[in-house]
Amino acid sequence: MADIIKLLPDSVANQIAAGEVVQRPASVVKELLENAIDSGATSIELIVKDAGKTLIQVIDNGKGMSDTDARMSFERHATSKISKADDLFCILTKGFRGEALASIAAIAHVDLKSKQAGKELGTHIRIEGSKYIDQLPCATHEGSSMSVKNLFYNVPARRKFLKSDSVEIRHIIDEFQRVALVHPEIAFSYHNNEDEIYHLEKGSFRQRIVAVFGAAYNQRLVPVEEDNNNIVKVTGYIGKPEFAKKTRGEQFFFVNGRFIKNNYLNHAVSNAYDELLGRDSFASYFILLEVDPSSIDINIHPTKTEIKFEDEKSVYAIVRASVKQALSKYSVSPSLDFERETLFDNALEPNKGDFIPAPTIKVDPNYNPFREEVRSAPRKMHTQWEEMYKGDAPAAPAAKLFDEKKEDNAFYHQFRNKYIITAIEEGLLIVDQHRAHKRILYEYFTELLKNNKGVSQQILFPESLELNPADFQLMKDLEEDFKSIGFDITEFGKNTYVVNGLPADMKDANPKALMEGLLEEFKENKTQKIDKRDNLAKSLANQTCIKSGQTLSREEMQMLVSELFLCEKPTVDPNGNLALWNIDNYELLEKFK
Repeated sequence: MADIIKLLPDSVANQIAAGEVVQRPASVVKELLENAIDSGATSIELIVKDAGKTLIQVIDNGKGMSDTDARMSFERHATSKISKADDLFCILTKGFRGEALASIAAIAHVDLKSKQAGKELGTHIRIEGSKYIDQLPCATHEGSSMSVKNLFYNVPARRKFLKSDSVEIRHIIDEFQRVALVHPEIAFSYHNNEDEIYHLEKGSFRQRIVAVFGAAYNQRLVPVEEDNNNIVKVTGYIGKPEFAKKTRGEQFFFVNGRFIKNNYLNHAVSNAYDELLGRDSFASYFILLEVDPSSIDINIHPTKTEIKFEDEKSVYAIVRASVKQALSKYSVSPSLDFERETLFDNALEPNKGDFIPAPTIKVDPNYNPFREEVRSAPRKMHTQWEEMYKGDAPAAPAAKLFDEKKEDNAFYHQFRNKYIITAIEEGLLIVDQHRAHKRILYEYFTELLKNNKGVSQQILFPESLELNPADFQLMKDLEEDFKSIGFDITEFGKNTYVVNGLPADMKDANPKALMEGLLEEFKENKTQKIDKRDNLAKSLANQTCIKSGQTLSREEMQMLVSELFLCEKPTVDPNGNLALWNIDNYELLEKFK
């Protein structure tokens, strides 16, 4: 029998390795940025076109490479960072794996220009799908410029499964943020299709956080500091509890300058916020950990974002204690922070001698969320309850639910401002007001998104909505869907939208709070991997529905129950949670025998 085992050609082996190293354009961005940092650069520029499919270019002013090093950098298992196996356990640099550039060159057209300090000429290398085209002397700046073009051009199956441009751009922004945040000593810029997304000057860690996520973060951060020389040094910033969000967006751990993911340490931080946050709220944090490199293993995952600590329990305890201590200091008395940015304070401080009136709350006693002009799901009242209820709720009897002659005089009671209890002919009906209204609105918004029938109500003073770059890209992705349900929004300059109008049944809402809340809801739901429009309908329903604890009048309760039974699935909310419960007469009689 003939031999069947053979060595793979380097080009094929590199493509297989590329499958581990390069999942999407953002993977290339990460590798190139980390190499630029390791080169000693003080200024790094990222240029991206067509979400990285056409071009990813990183330009740095680092030490550059010789002709030989430039060629060797594309060979498999070639690296300047390690020379023996033990070096793997004391690594402080980033790009050390040795197969990254070879893998990238296997699935793209790569163009490298590099020059060392003091040299008259640099070197220019071109590679296409692992094949060297040429290497020639060239005139270029000190440092390196790496261009990756036509990514996955020779792996069409991988290119086919890339997401939309807006999704891939958000992944690129995530990687850029992770690298730029932890290196405030380096100036970064990021251009996407000729637009400058970020321009980050050198500064402190706090200044970098504010530059990346916006001026509002200057007021939200609390410093953290704890130094245990034997185990770990903890520094950085955590978010004040009142600015917690519904998503885990701005949560960053860095170990020895490298971004990591660690659920165990996430739990340490959330545990420190215990009793300060609700179960569905997440505080922001930007925490730097410094440990002895020999006490961690960073080789347990191909992307090096997961690590194992030698003494994980002690690290957990120290992180938790340091966050708790920072929160305690913040809650007792604000500390003087001399590193704190003051650029944004003037607008917040009144002039001396100015009288500051106490804030007042305006309440419209006549506001009724169910009246026809604002009701979120306007439908004709249906009185044939038994037909609507039949087959939708297994717990309900098939018999007539209401005596139509007495329906107007039906008994409605709100229990603990959460449940609506009403008598029906066959027993008692208990409705969760929050879940019920969420179901009503979900089906209403689903219909609007399907038919593009939203009606917009112009607001008197258009409101500007400044977003971080990731949320701005998300907004662009959702823009047409927002417009289809009645939002009148316009892109206005860098990372900014202007809200000119709201859906007619939301005209009294705060435009900025509503839009920011919707984006947070959408990001939270996205983890369920549901359809985009379904996600948006759920987000809108959850943002605008009646909440538990809200007092309702008898008319509002009756309207809510009526609208619920006009839904296709009145028994559950959009997430499948029980929205109503029927206790029939037989069950009541059994209980009171």
